[in-house]
Amino acid sequence: MNQLAPLSLVLLATASGNALATQYLSPEQAQQVIFPEATLFKAQPVQLTLDQMKQVEKLAAVPARSVSWRVVQAYKDDKLLGYIFFDDVIGKFELISYAVGLQADGLVRQVEIMAYRESHGFEIRNANWRKQFIGKNAGAGMQIGDGIANISGATLSCSHVTDGVRRIAAIVQVLYKK
Repeated sequence: MNQLAPLSLVLLATASGNALATQYLSPEQAQQVIFPEATLFKAQPVQLTLDQMKQVEKLAAVPARSVSWRVVQAYKDDKLLGYIFFDDVIGKFELISYAVGLQADGLVRQVEIMAYRESHGFEIRNANWRKQFIGKNAGAGMQIGDGIANISGATLSCSHVTDGVRRIAAIVQVLYKK
């Protein structure tokens, strides 16, 4: 058996630009990328009440989906800089893992794709596409075609990540009354 064959396949897959099951950032790396000035990160898991879930659904216009959320608060010394929510949404068939950083005032600071497992649509990792979320909240032009552009060939990934970011922004508004 040719021992170079597996290496050739890896090189061919890499050269094609189609990444499958690619882990880009760990949660800890995402925290540092989103809040590089932070001196402390504190895990603050969130449990939504039924009433809060209803408020989130109304604000985001998508189901609240889960009662429990993995959240980390970022601090510089004693000052709260903001929140990082970790979530997964379905692309077309596979999960997309991402992190959303929100400032203490509840506006989106940054979106990072942590892992992408689809054969198409990885263009959502493009910084220009992700920058469209910055400075927005759940009600401020955060839908495909209304503040967020679609990417041809990545329609479901774009839609599902956009819905997820809008849901998270709504959770922050409901929880922290922003």
